[in-house]
Amino acid sequence: MRRAKIVCTMGPAVESAEKVKALIDAGMNMARLNLSHGSYEEHQMRFDQVRAAAKEAGRPVAILVDLQGPKIRLARFIDGPHELARGDIFTITTDEVDGTKDRVGTTYKGLPGDCKAGDLILIDDGKVTVQVVEVKGNDVITKVIEPGAVSNNKGINLPGVAVSVPAMSEKDIEDLRWGLRAGADFIALSFVRNAADINDVHAIMDEEGIRIPVIAKIEKPQAVV
Repeated sequence: MRRAKIVCTMGPAVESAEKVKALIDAGMNMARLNLSHGSYEEHQMRFDQVRAAAKEAGRPVAILVDLQGPKIRLARFIDGPHELARGDIFTITTDEVDGTKDRVGTTYKGLPGDCKAGDLILIDDGKVTVQVVEVKGNDVITKVIEPGAVSNNKGINLPGVAVSVPAMSEKDIEDLRWGLRAGADFIALSFVRNAADINDVHAIMDEEGIRIPVIAKIEKPQAVV
């Protein structure tokens, strides 16, 4: 099996055995299951479809289980979505608040301790960018650099900041165990920072008595320093 892979994500657009077979015929040799979305029942269905289609095609197709990783999110707003304009002041707080256009909570209680003035925060996969102006108690006060809409539970990312969240959430650990028991060929770990994060995955694998390759997704600067 070649080392370079043509990877396709198995999602709602690929709901039939015929479509999976067409992907294999087109050159797919790794099927990705994104554990950020969907139920185990849905993933198992796609898992079985890939195995059956690969067998029918007589070609090896690996299955990659991609773990969500630690996801930091905005909390909920009273209403919205809200459009943030360039230069607006937008506060993210660890207090329990009813979110407004000016101030909203976050799921990550360590945010004020990890941020400092000048840090960038990307919201909704970078669709909105804010820059930290000041950290005051539980509030991270920011100014909007790249305008856009914000709404309930959007993900936030701190590209240059070493956040102090674990490499795997409880959900990730359960998803990892599911993938190992299902017979996955590869595991992908999101937001890897150092070798200790990979070792955490290996520890779960050892508990399950199954060792398969781990793909480290390099999404943080700490991973390459």
